[in-house]
Amino acid sequence: MVSRLLSRPEWQFFGVLPRADRGLAIAWWVLLIARGALPAVFAIAMGRMVGAVQHSAALGGPLVLMGATFILMQVLTPVHQAVSANLGSRVSAYLNDELAKACVGPPGIGHLEDPELSEDLTVAREFDHGQTGPPMYLNVDFVAGSLVELVGGVASAVVLFGFSWWAPLVLVVAWSATHWLLRESGVWKDRNTAEVRSAQRHANYAYELAVEPDAAKELRLFGLADWTVRRFTERRRRLFELQYAATRLRERPMIWSLLIIAVANGLVFWALGAAAIDGRLPVDRLVVFAQVAIGVGMIAFGGLNWALDGAAAPVAAVHRLEPAMAPAGALAPGSVAPGSEAGGRGAVGIELRGLSFGYPQGDRQVFDGLDLTVPAGSSLAVVGQNGAGKTTLAKLLCRLYDPDSGTIRVDGTDLRDLDVDAWRTRVAAVFQDFLKLELSLRDNVAPAGAPDDDIRAALADAGAADLADLDTRLATGYGDGTDLSGGQWQRVALARALCAVRQGAGLVLLDEPTAQLDVRGEAAIFDRILTATRDVTTILVSHRFSTVRHADRICVLEHGRVVELGSHDELMALGGRYRTMFDLQAQRFTAEVDEEGLSYDKL
Repeated sequence: MVSRLLSRPEWQFFGVLPRADRGLAIAWWVLLIARGALPAVFAIAMGRMVGAVQHSAALGGPLVLMGATFILMQVLTPVHQAVSANLGSRVSAYLNDELAKACVGPPGIGHLEDPELSEDLTVAREFDHGQTGPPMYLNVDFVAGSLVELVGGVASAVVLFGFSWWAPLVLVVAWSATHWLLRESGVWKDRNTAEVRSAQRHANYAYELAVEPDAAKELRLFGLADWTVRRFTERRRRLFELQYAATRLRERPMIWSLLIIAVANGLVFWALGAAAIDGRLPVDRLVVFAQVAIGVGMIAFGGLNWALDGAAAPVAAVHRLEPAMAPAGALAPGSVAPGSEAGGRGAVGIELRGLSFGYPQGDRQVFDGLDLTVPAGSSLAVVGQNGAGKTTLAKLLCRLYDPDSGTIRVDGTDLRDLDVDAWRTRVAAVFQDFLKLELSLRDNVAPAGAPDDDIRAALADAGAADLADLDTRLATGYGDGTDLSGGQWQRVALARALCAVRQGAGLVLLDEPTAQLDVRGEAAIFDRILTATRDVTTILVSHRFSTVRHADRICVLEHGRVVELGSHDELMALGGRYRTMFDLQAQRFTAEVDEEGLSYDKL
């Protein structure tokens, strides 16, 4: 029972507060309790004031107590709001830190591509952007305000025990009944249904289309601007409708609530009046008990659960992700250290035997008994239809996933036996969705650091020698930044891989590395790449056969297996799948010139 209670999102939220900032959390609770108790203290001070007037006693003490209490009630509220805002910001920072650790901690990437974790990942990633609810600094303040009322009601009930034992119990039960009658305790469940989460995703997606620069050109070109705004408006309206349905007064048994409250308050105030008329209750005490009897009403149905829902949802999502991501992104522990067996330097030989692999949540095997050998120092091009597994092969060779069965051997050593970090220092890769860092050109080419001479040489090999000064920031959002075209960014990504080769990488993986370059530029760049990587092993994935033909050997993947393997001339002579794909692509061009009117003989 206790473990179930502590596992609820609301309790997880309260548990995060001291972890985010212990000092602020203590101050937050102290101020919360003080604010909740002050209305009851003010009622007592008012009673003392009335008693002093009634008995012609000194007014100094009661006036000081009333004044101090009143001032504290005015002062502590903004102070508490400031503490709540700061604590909320610390909670946001804590959750973002924990999420970042959970995301980058596992050596693989299965946890980031697992659809079962995508909903929690969206909530945890977007909670402070104001799209799925108020940001955390407001949520913490909302929770504080609701708890202050709850504490105030309890404090008033405690004071009311001075009148009789039954009066506070009757009022507490009556006002607490509104929580059950109006079903506030079920709000958070209905705000976390699959339908609500789906509406949030659709609304967020439409919003990002509208405000992100990547989609701006095509939204305007294809007349999709109004459609995007309408889609966002419709999805957001639907989200609000679902959220309102979850937070409105549930079954609305208002008559029962009003009847119970009226009867309970009627009994208590009738008893207070009768005691005052009979002379058993002096006027000063009547004033105190009447005020706290009213104050007990602060326990009533309010926005506490709604506020806790918004604050606790991202906390619970992060807490669920932390234990779920670790096994989803785990890899078999390797033990071979740098400098031993395959941990040395130079070109590496790759051997795949009986390789089978399917993504954890996928419904098919990408590879089923794949066999392939890549001799050390050679270049291999991999071609095939979309979905053939070309990019997946690159992920497995980078050891972002482990195969389900079969082996990948590096210079005779099973890749799973190698230390992951040591192996990745031997691999340089350029993926289709390559990294664009809003940092200097130097840091984009060598994020882990490298001599400037190596960086400049890598840029020259990638055809970007005159791109910019090494200290130039590659982002337009900064005063000293600059923008790059898609092709220029691709050259920077290639330079990053070529710089890694100069630092000792022995395997280069190129997944559509020149997709944003023209045919002539692609051929020239790939010739430079082959020259720069002649002493290492290179594996190229590309759809452009003008580039593929430069490789030592070409592998055709189909249905998770190698169906053809050989040089360009050998595969053309074979007249099989490669020849068919090559001829289909060649039809796009004339016999003499490419799409830019340049002779193929000059490429």
